[in-house]
Amino acid sequence: MLSLLILPACLYAQVNSSDIIRAETSKYALTNAKIYTVTNGVIEKGTIIINNGIIEAVGANVQIPGDAQVIDYSGQEIYPGMIDSGTRLGLNEINSIAEANDFREFGKITPQMQALTAVNPNAVAIPVTRVSGVTTTLTMPAGGPLPGTAATINLFGYTPDQMYAGSKGVVMNFPSTAQRRWRPRTPEQIEKDREKAQKVINDAWDKAELYNKIKGTEEARYYPEMEALTGVINGETILYIEVNGAKDILSAIDWVKDRGYQKVVLTGVSEGWRVADSLAASGIPVITGPVLSTPTRNSDSFDAAYKNPGTMQKAGVKVALRTMDTENSRNLPYNAGFAAAYGMGREEALKAITINAAEIMGVGDELGSIEVGKKANIFISTGDPFLTSSKILDVFIDGYKVPMTSRQIELYDEFLDRKPGLKKHETKTDG
Repeated sequence: MLSLLILPACLYAQVNSSDIIRAETSKYALTNAKIYTVTNGVIEKGTIIINNGIIEAVGANVQIPGDAQVIDYSGQEIYPGMIDSGTRLGLNEINSIAEANDFREFGKITPQMQALTAVNPNAVAIPVTRVSGVTTTLTMPAGGPLPGTAATINLFGYTPDQMYAGSKGVVMNFPSTAQRRWRPRTPEQIEKDREKAQKVINDAWDKAELYNKIKGTEEARYYPEMEALTGVINGETILYIEVNGAKDILSAIDWVKDRGYQKVVLTGVSEGWRVADSLAASGIPVITGPVLSTPTRNSDSFDAAYKNPGTMQKAGVKVALRTMDTENSRNLPYNAGFAAAYGMGREEALKAITINAAEIMGVGDELGSIEVGKKANIFISTGDPFLTSSKILDVFIDGYKVPMTSRQIELYDEFLDRKPGLKKHETKTDG
């Protein structure tokens, strides 16, 4: 027993060496930077005061408190932290190892399964992502028709609860009529499969609505699957509906209208450009992506995925972007850059990964823009973050100045100068 206690103590001593860089918190004054507030224009040579994790002041003529730690960012640009509105971050480590993946549960109807509880705060991909300026993500489960509940997380914290950004949503996979490339189906098979999947979904929601009416009575027993859906029925919880084909998008819009659910977001929506006017008329916001993708049909133009967000946005749809990735969630700014170049424009593309994303998730009062009273989730860049030539200098999450290091950076530094060390029998001499 004693040896078992000694070993962790030794490991602890090694982990807590002087080489570890920890996040810092203080009252900060970030000065002389070009500030992209997103919601209130651009401030030339502006100042941001951060206190207790909150933006206390922002502007061109802000008085700097005497007890603030001043950081001069002359010639640099400050942006709100980018938000990836669809990832597996924290849930998916190594695809080939089952134990390293926790985004899928057994069963078809498992909306009660919480992605937040499965998030690994020490996932290697988290620092890789945040040093790229992505401070917040929506981490989502996958699986059957109702695979679980997604959570919005900030990419800093030692526990899932510390990372929680205040928003959850039930995920639903809408029946698809798309042809499968690996196992083609006849039109009859497609329709049969669609009807079967639709029945499973409708039965689940019918049960949930009945449960919602009778819960609290003596006859009702606790039903966790249905309990998880009552928030959607009562307009308290977001319902994220994954749907991509044009025909399926229209069916999903009709389904939402028939059900009368209020807080609904369509995700994926890769063929939204085909039915953009109908989407706009429905008033349902959209999370789309990845933008860096191939067309859904062989007959489509090569740039169909690039143009998709801009086409929907110009039609009047509120659009946010996602990567739907884990290790490459760091490429969110480049997804936005392609959307900007192919019709969305830089300003709207920036909104799609900041304020639009925050508002769609219901956290727009805390995240998504640089405003007084909001959380200090920001990053400092040498230039336009959509350009690969720009470098992210610093990142603040919840007011913490997080270490600008990651597994990839450590490997780069390790192998940049690959000179072998001295052998044991050799001694270092001058000359």
